[in-house]
Amino acid sequence: MSLKAFSDYLSLEKNYSKHTVLAYIRDLEIFQDFLNENQDSEPIENVDYSEIRQWIVELVGSGVSNRTINRKISSLNSYYKFLQKAQQIETNPLKKHKALKVGKKVQLPFSEEELKQVIEDSIEVVDFESARDKLIVELFYATGIRRIELVNIKLSDLDTSSKQIKVLGKRNKERYIPILNSLIRSLDLYLSYRNTLPIIKDKEHLFLTKKGVKIYEMLVYRIINKYFSIASSKAKCSPHVLRHSFATHLLNKGADLNAVKELLGHTSLAATQVYTHNSISELKKVYAKTHPRNKR
Repeated sequence: MSLKAFSDYLSLEKNYSKHTVLAYIRDLEIFQDFLNENQDSEPIENVDYSEIRQWIVELVGSGVSNRTINRKISSLNSYYKFLQKAQQIETNPLKKHKALKVGKKVQLPFSEEELKQVIEDSIEVVDFESARDKLIVELFYATGIRRIELVNIKLSDLDTSSKQIKVLGKRNKERYIPILNSLIRSLDLYLSYRNTLPIIKDKEHLFLTKKGVKIYEMLVYRIINKYFSIASSKAKCSPHVLRHSFATHLLNKGADLNAVKELLGHTSLAATQVYTHNSISELKKVYAKTHPRNKR
């Protein structure tokens, strides 16, 4: 069965993004290249676990991280499950495989001071682009949405009277997120500048480039990196760190984990719990300060 069929399955049935599908297919092509060089061009469909293990050993020897190797094997495992479903193979060679151990990846959020500096001091709104950039920063921090979710926001998704915004998340799952009055003010200011653009080719989406077309993910990344690389000493200044900051700061202030889960659009608490590690130190401070048995 061709990789094209698997690609269509991921896109149409699993609703995976184009980027994710390409990553899956690339992993399979890399494994096939390995087989071509070491196993006389044996097709992926015909291998057993010993051959997969040889590939893992080669990846480890090449310095590929365990996290990356696990991702590649996950792509391969998904393909074998697809082949089983299509009755092309009887047994998944990865059935008993155990993922390689990886260390916990701790990502520090931006501090409240860093966010205040960017929002209140670093972005002076004087034109369309500065108004857009400030709104993007505020929207990330006020809602915790993903970069692709921000890019795809439509004007029709906004409901300022009810102070909420509709977001289309993973697997086309919709959720509604409350928005703050300060965000509504920045939104109104941006829209006033947006309406002065000479040409608006995309009348549907909220965020546009100065050429009047829908904004794209890399531009959003560059905007966040531009302002936060000045205000912060962190090595990584990305939209995801802003999402991380949103969740961490809410939890630090006592927000319910389930509520944060819903705001982030996670399907399970396990995904949300990765943001709790920074909240533990705050929790310890509150505990030590308030517990009646703690010696003052």
